[in-house]
Amino acid sequence: MGARIEVEGLRIAAGANVLVHDVGFIVEPGQVLALIGESGSGKTTIALALMGYARRGCRIAGGRVRIGDTDVLALPESGKRALRGRRVAYIAQSAAASFNPSRRIIDQVVEPALLHGVLARDAAERKAIELFRELALPNPETIGQRYPHEVSGGQLQRVMAAMALIADPDVVIFDEPTTALDVTTQIEVLAAFRRVVRERGVSAIYVSHDLAVVAQMADRILVLRHGRMRECAGTAQVLATPADEYTRSLLDAARIGERPPDVPPPTAGKALLEVSALSAGYGRVRDGKPEIPVLADVDFKLYRGQAIGVIGESGSGKSTLARCIAGLIEPASGEVRFDGQTLPGTLAKRDRETLRRVQIVFQHADTALNPSHTVGRILERPLAFFHGMDAAARRRRVAELLDLVKLPSALAERTSVGLSGGQKQRINLARALAAQPDLILCDEVTSALDPVVAAAILDLIAELRREVNASYLFISHDMHSVRAVCDGIVVMRHGRKLAQIAREDYARGPHHPYYEQLARSVPELRIGWLDDVLVASGRGTPAPTGETAT
Repeated sequence: MGARIEVEGLRIAAGANVLVHDVGFIVEPGQVLALIGESGSGKTTIALALMGYARRGCRIAGGRVRIGDTDVLALPESGKRALRGRRVAYIAQSAAASFNPSRRIIDQVVEPALLHGVLARDAAERKAIELFRELALPNPETIGQRYPHEVSGGQLQRVMAAMALIADPDVVIFDEPTTALDVTTQIEVLAAFRRVVRERGVSAIYVSHDLAVVAQMADRILVLRHGRMRECAGTAQVLATPADEYTRSLLDAARIGERPPDVPPPTAGKALLEVSALSAGYGRVRDGKPEIPVLADVDFKLYRGQAIGVIGESGSGKSTLARCIAGLIEPASGEVRFDGQTLPGTLAKRDRETLRRVQIVFQHADTALNPSHTVGRILERPLAFFHGMDAAARRRRVAELLDLVKLPSALAERTSVGLSGGQKQRINLARALAAQPDLILCDEVTSALDPVVAAAILDLIAELRREVNASYLFISHDMHSVRAVCDGIVVMRHGRKLAQIAREDYARGPHHPYYEQLARSVPELRIGWLDDVLVASGRGTPAPTGETAT
């Protein structure tokens, strides 16, 4: 059973800077409190403090944290270590980064029970299998014998939940556990998490920037900004009558997909990009077929000034398609034509002008930007390489590019290390724009961003379409984002194109059954949506609702 969580006057600092200011809340046993807010608002920092933990360079500077009768912050380090994984369990955002790739799943799942002396090995393995079954994992008796890379992302996220629950904790912290999952997988994972929380009666903290997901999971919502509490109330109240202006801005941002794109129609004429019978994959290619096929016979056209969205679940081939067009993966067969000319299959075979005209913006700006280089140096490189600008001209153009993506020119002197996720993604976009391309490939550019920042990036992309008339291929599993910026949608599954839908037909139907499934799987900003989806699909019965947290 869960334990009562009491947090009073919590303050967390990094040097002289206060990151969390006097935060307090109560969560009763069996209930879920959601912590929401933009990147840097202190959500994860607060959640980690429930385990008496502060990140490197930070310290818990004041306040009180109680789990049941235990004063967490008063415990010695040995007591805090005994608490973590036993009474308070943590489920991280990236399951793949949290598992040892060289050890079997079962060995890692039972480890907390063995470490804390809760169960013997045989009993721990039996309990792990019960949890696999409870979390609706396939082949629960044998899935533990696999290695982490041999299961899907959604399955691995549920395996992590089993590892967190095996020692019967009182409190479970869910830290953005579905952010990286496609919408169809997210439904399964959310349903499994919620069922386990309700049936086991644990107290839970759910960290997220996705209000639609929070609406399905939480009894109460605590809204944070810059480490300060802005609002704390029942989920229904926050969604229907938010008291704080910032909460209202989060709700508005979450509804961005309801707005039609504010961009001019694409220019008529010949196609800028033509993809014909494209097949690609990994490993050795024999008779036009790769050893590990990913794409098969994909066809579509994109016209100058147009934005086409490519949607599908994880593994559908979206990113592989973008990488083929960018020249990062050589097609096994088929053709990619750009402005009437066949594109060479690899970057090494493309001339400088072709490289300039086709740019890609990657999903993870953290890994796409060199942390040892200043923003100015990062943006100057394409200016020198593609345009041959001298130092003075480059500096002037860097200032213009930063202004174009709504960033202050002073950032040119800083490295990317201390910047927010939204700032990094804007710099990523500015670097692509520095080349003055005709086509920009956006690969999941908003998936890791909070709704306010993601909405700002989408608005920026729409504005840049109007100002520079660039064309976009927008890769995403987020239907809201695609509808917000795109003139049409290409639907992919298992490496094949299933349908292409024009903007004016988004609301019309019926469309391909898989598109309809994806559309139904996008969380709606209302309580009860998950129950409705599960009942409609025959996977569940309506769950009781109510808000009893204090």
